[in-house]
Amino acid sequence: MIVPTLRGIPLPRLATVLAASASALTLTACGAVDGIGGDTSASPKKGDGITVGLLLPDKQTARFEAFDHPIFAKEVASLTHGKGKVDYANAESSEARQSQQFQEMVSKKVDIIVVDAVDAAAIAPEVRKAKAAGIPVIAYDRLARGPIDAYVSHDNELVGEVQGRAIVEALGSKAATSKIVMVNGDPADPNTASFKAGALAELRNKVRIAEEYDIDKWSPAVAETDMKKAIRAVGLNNIAAVYSANDDMAGAVIDALKQAGATTIPPVTGQDANLDAVQRVVSGEQYMTVYKSFLDEATDAAQMAVYKVQGRDIQYDALTQGKVDSPTEKDIPATLVPVVALTKDNIKDTVIADGVYTVADICTPKYQSACAAIGLT
Repeated sequence: MIVPTLRGIPLPRLATVLAASASALTLTACGAVDGIGGDTSASPKKGDGITVGLLLPDKQTARFEAFDHPIFAKEVASLTHGKGKVDYANAESSEARQSQQFQEMVSKKVDIIVVDAVDAAAIAPEVRKAKAAGIPVIAYDRLARGPIDAYVSHDNELVGEVQGRAIVEALGSKAATSKIVMVNGDPADPNTASFKAGALAELRNKVRIAEEYDIDKWSPAVAETDMKKAIRAVGLNNIAAVYSANDDMAGAVIDALKQAGATTIPPVTGQDANLDAVQRVVSGEQYMTVYKSFLDEATDAAQMAVYKVQGRDIQYDALTQGKVDSPTEKDIPATLVPVVALTKDNIKDTVIADGVYTVADICTPKYQSACAAIGLT
C-alpha cells in the first residue's frame, strides 16, 4: 500500500497551506471576483439549487452521525441560501451497501459526491463510473482510490506521531525497557498505514513493541479479543502502555485490562474525541485521544463541494492547495486539517471551546468528582 503524502509543503506541515488559504479567503471577502479563478473562462456552473451526495462509512464511529453529517448539511444549506440539498447515506460498515448507495447517487445525477469509503480500494470502480457520468467526487477522511477530484482529511501521519509521542512521554525514563501493545486500525483503511507509520516514527527504538494487531473494520469486539491475547502473551503487569488507533478500540482495550484484573490502567491512546473517550480521559482510564476538528473537516468538505459545482474557483483553490498521492492517482488537490492531543489539561480549550460538548455533557454524575479534580466545572 502506498501511504498518502503531502508534498511540496515545508514544515510545519500545514503552515503554508493555512496561510495561503487565509490569504485567498481574505481576498474573496474583500471583494475579489466571485467564481473566477486561474481559468478565466470559468463561471458559475450551477445556481443554489444543487444536490450534494454524502456517503459516510459507519454508525459505529459516533462522530459521523452526531457531527459530520449535520455540520456538512448545515454548511451546504448556508452556502446555497437554503436551496441546496444533501442526499445522505450511511453504509453501516458494508462495502456492498456503500457501492449500491454510490450507484444510486450516480443514477440520480447528483451534482457531486463526497465519500468516506468503507474500503478505499473497493470504491474505485464507483468513482470511475461517477467520473464517466461527469460527476465530481471528493474523498472525505479516507483517501479513496480512483479518479477523485479532491481530498479533505487530517494529517494522518501526524495523528500517529501525536499518539506515539504521548506514550513515550507518559513512560518517561522507563520507556526503553517498557513493553507496549499496538492495536492498529483496519488494513483496508488507507489511513491505518499513515497512523501506524507516524506512531512507529515515535515508538521505534524508544520502547519495546511486545505484541501488535491489525483490527478488521476497526471492530471493538475484535480489539478486545486481541487485547486478551496480548495480556496472556505478555502478562498483565508487564504491559506498560497500549497504542490504540482510535477511541472505540481504546474502550475495548480498557475493558479487557479491567476484566484481567488491572487496578491501574496503563497509558492508552485513542483518536476521535468520542464523548465516552473524553470522559475516560477525565477519569484517568484513557491517557489521551487525538482531537480532529470534525467541525473544520466537515465544513471544508461542504465548501469544497459547493464551490466545485458552482465554479467558484478562487474559493475552491484556496481550500485545495496541498497535494496528495493515492495508489491510483498523483497530485490530488487536498486540504489537511490540523490535529490536537487532547488530555486532561486542555479539554476546555478543545472540545468545549469548539462547542462539540458542554461541561454538562462530559461531567455527568459518574464523572463529577473527576471533573472537579481537574477544574472542569
